[in-house]
Amino acid sequence: MYKLLKGISIWLVLLASIAVSAQTSKLADLIDEFRADNWGLNHVYIMKESDEYYQRFSKFYDDWSKRMDDLEFGSLSQQEKVDYILLKNLVTKGDYFLSNDCNEFKAVANVMDLGKELVPFMQERRRGKKPDSKQLAGHMQNAAKAIVAETETRKNKPFKDWQTAEKASNVVLSFQKTLEEAYEFYYGYDPDFTWWVEQPFKRLNEDLKAYAEFLKNNYSENSVKDDGSGIIGIPIGKAALMESLAMEFIPYTPEQLIKTAEEQFDWCKNEMIKASRELGYGDDWKAALEHVKNTYVPAGEQPQAIMDLYNQSVDFIEERDLITLPAMAKETWGMKMMSPERQKVSPFFLGGTDIIISYPTDEMDHDDKMMSMRGNNPNFSRATVHHELLPGHNLQYFMTNRHKSYRNAFYTPFWTEGWSLYWEIILWNKDFPQTPEQKLGMLFWRIHRCARIIFSLKFHMGEMTPQQCIDLLVDEVGHEYANAEAEVRRSFTTRYPPLYQLAYMMGGLQFYALRNEMLEQGWTEKQFHDRVMHEGRMPIELLRALLQDKPLSKDYKTQWKFSTAFN
Repeated sequence: MYKLLKGISIWLVLLASIAVSAQTSKLADLIDEFRADNWGLNHVYIMKESDEYYQRFSKFYDDWSKRMDDLEFGSLSQQEKVDYILLKNLVTKGDYFLSNDCNEFKAVANVMDLGKELVPFMQERRRGKKPDSKQLAGHMQNAAKAIVAETETRKNKPFKDWQTAEKASNVVLSFQKTLEEAYEFYYGYDPDFTWWVEQPFKRLNEDLKAYAEFLKNNYSENSVKDDGSGIIGIPIGKAALMESLAMEFIPYTPEQLIKTAEEQFDWCKNEMIKASRELGYGDDWKAALEHVKNTYVPAGEQPQAIMDLYNQSVDFIEERDLITLPAMAKETWGMKMMSPERQKVSPFFLGGTDIIISYPTDEMDHDDKMMSMRGNNPNFSRATVHHELLPGHNLQYFMTNRHKSYRNAFYTPFWTEGWSLYWEIILWNKDFPQTPEQKLGMLFWRIHRCARIIFSLKFHMGEMTPQQCIDLLVDEVGHEYANAEAEVRRSFTTRYPPLYQLAYMMGGLQFYALRNEMLEQGWTEKQFHDRVMHEGRMPIELLRALLQDKPLSKDYKTQWKFSTAFN
């Protein structure tokens, strides 16, 4: 009788979970409207570094903030309250970063005062107004002459640092690209325009590019741009980190996050030493890691090795009934090879709709080939194939395109990367790695995630340089040098936001803490995992509020202390 009642109880929890998950939100259309408005304005206001752009988007966020305030929060369902907080946070986040960018713009906006007479032409082009071509040619000629004079004046007035110089250069390039777009709209179609404007534009266009390049390098000798690594990133500072963490619903300081990363790092190192002893290398985990790196497969065999690892992980997960993996999801993922150029910033394979395999090609230098092969050996890849495919990123893409897709507006790396990292933790705990080589391979990636937290936060607080970040990955994690260099370049010189590298481990710990809470409430692992995939993208603290029906307020702030490491 007890087993029967327990079974009925589990099924009731499951049915209730499905019912709540399927609820629709009255705010879904509002969220889609916000995204469409945002896209529409960006489609029209293409000169991103201009007074017009900043003023228009400031009004956009103000208008949406007022719309959010006018909604009656108390009448909303729990799903809708979560959506309200998510949308309000998105508006707040957009306005905050816009304001920061605007302040930086205002500090250097005068570099394009010489082109102000051309701004009406670029604005009126949007609706195809016929320009006064003779007058426009004169304005262009004057602007070109002004650039020469302005360049001479500024040679003796360098910017205080290279970041300010870079912003000034971007202001000019934004102007140049918008002017070029307007010119190409009329050129060849309007005979009068073409006759008058062609030559003045060509001169001005080249002068603008040269002016931008000059400004980019016109900064104080006391400002260090390159520490010798060749990697140029822009630290955002502690204040911006704190604001960013709050808007990601992470209630900890950078120092607290570094502390827990260091504790996780030490745990990984101890486990690596245990595996090293199993291999006969004693406490010399670096020697054991070198042994594992040399388990790479021969050239041409990496795709099959990835496929074998995929089958192993899917079989392991399905045998334990941990999550629903739809047949269509298993059928529709793809496989691609990564270009040598892309491997300079992504030395390991990536995933999403496809798995993109990073492995050497024939034109790569011999040393680069060996570092790529060693860094992508099957034991290292054991932790990352399921991270990229199922039940990781590929399943995320599959499910978020089918369930509450409007919540894709609330993308956060803590949900995206945290979920995939969470599965690395789960599979480790369930003994997916059997041999010491497999254990070292999975631990290599886990300790790498810890190092990412340490070096990315310290970089943004001005406490580490890119070269020191590379050295940390080589000396304390065991990376090949070229792979470490690519990882740091990827962290600081691409479009990844400042908290992205932090999000892997912290998002994983959030999911793990939430899993434990739900299991204590009688959920099964499969119920929890399936529900996460049905609710869509959002900060994990708000997912917790949704699953546990936590009290929510209109001005809800982060408060979930998910890690005991901080207590």
